[in-house]
Amino acid sequence: MADWPLYEVFVRSKHGLNHKHVGSVHAADSEMAMENARDLYTRRSEGVSIWVVPSSAITASSPDEKEVLFDPSDDKIYRHASFYKLPDEVGHM
Repeated sequence: MADWPLYEVFVRSKHGLNHKHVGSVHAADSEMAMENARDLYTRRSEGVSIWVVPSSAITASSPDEKEVLFDPSDDKIYRHASFYKLPDEVGHM
């Protein structure tokens, strides 16, 4: 088991919602990862869909890179909803 790759598990709790990361499992292959994920994270029918992704296939940013990734958007006001005139029907935004 020590040589088995790590898989990240994402579960969709209801139709129409996003998949959310719920944890990780070690498995020999993707089929076993799916079975392990189902057994660990949806024991009580908590989900309607499961994704398993090899951890090695995920590219993620580090919290240290936050400024580099997100600060450039602050100088582009057209990216913010406040730049646009909202119709009265969506005034709750």
